[in-house]
Amino acid sequence: QERMVESGGGLVQAGGSVRLSCAASTRTFNWYSMGWFRQAPGKEREFVAGISGSDGIIRYGDAVKGRSSITRDAANTVYLQMSDLKTEDTAIYYCAASLLVNENTFGDANAFAFWGQGTQVTVSS
Repeated sequence: QERMVESGGGLVQAGGSVRLSCAASTRTFNWYSMGWFRQAPGKEREFVAGISGSDGIIRYGDAVKGRSSITRDAANTVYLQMSDLKTEDTAIYYCAASLLVNENTFGDANAFAFWGQGTQVTVSS
């Protein structure tokens, strides 16, 4: 069972930045495509960003495109840097891992088998 732990959330002012981290406990981390999703109260889970394991292909959700960056390192950690935060970015942010997604299916949460517990990001106006 793969395990992911997110960190880096908190209270941020609108216009500010946040860097989220997701540490994965797997020896085969590089095989997995990793994704970030978020869920705000009363809303469906939304795709934020994804990065493939094999060739580093990256995709972003429309709501964060242009102000977000997803990266991964060799130490089993994936990061999500978001800037110019808006109050509508307030949500619980989850990282997820999948061996099945490709660059065309990053947005499908059902394709991700392993999920972290989430980290809360609150953007104040």
